[in-house]
Amino acid sequence: MLEVRGLSKRFGGLQAVRDVDLDVAAGSITALIGPNGAGKTTSFAMIAGFIRPDAGRVALEGRAITALRPDRIAAHGLVRTFQITQPFGGLSVAENIRIGAFLHVAEPAAAMAAARAIGTRLGLGPLLDRPAASLTVAGRKRLELARALATQPRLLLLDEVMAGLNPAEIGEIVGLIREIRTAGVTILLIEHIMQAVASLAERVYVLAEGALIATGSPREIAENPAVIEAYLGHGAAARLARTHSSPFDQAAPHG
Repeated sequence: MLEVRGLSKRFGGLQAVRDVDLDVAAGSITALIGPNGAGKTTSFAMIAGFIRPDAGRVALEGRAITALRPDRIAAHGLVRTFQITQPFGGLSVAENIRIGAFLHVAEPAAAMAAARAIGTRLGLGPLLDRPAASLTVAGRKRLELARALATQPRLLLLDEVMAGLNPAEIGEIVGLIREIRTAGVTILLIEHIMQAVASLAERVYVLAEGALIATGSPREIAENPAVIEAYLGHGAAARLARTHSSPFDQAAPHG
């Protein structure tokens, strides 16, 4: 469904992303992980059109989208969320969701009906008429998901949607992500909670210092010496081999 080839971006003297290839199959949940500063969010921004790559191409269902604006990419069915949620605090929760619905629903009443249905589906029903500024961190994460879903995406890019949540809230978001996929939305996610990655993703890509260093199933990634070294430092693979541990148990990278 999504094909990325040779994606690269430099900011001054920093090569943030270097020659990245990845594929996301329709109907899948795919994860993009890596230590702090690995280039994950920059890659998301290029895929979704917020940053123009220096080199490479992005195709959605065979259509080249590399040079398109974010709104045009969203109209084609690829939408991203943001790690730092920024709702319109003066609007209600439902009005925030309706902004996403307007991408495909022009009539205000119909857009609001769609927004309220999506908000209710994501557990925001009792909060729909409250100001978005009053939401907790967990509520804002759900609102970010709801606004994205209101655009009717076929491919949803989730940028650390579980960051800042407690274990119970993380479990609820994991369940919501599974429901979203079951409803027909393909998902590519950045996540630092490795247990969630292991339970959700069929395929994992690992970035370190802007370059892909590994790809495979969660189990294959957890046992990959290059991944262990990238997360925990030189010599970590040998140390963990002696204790039969995994970076999925010990590391929680951000960024």
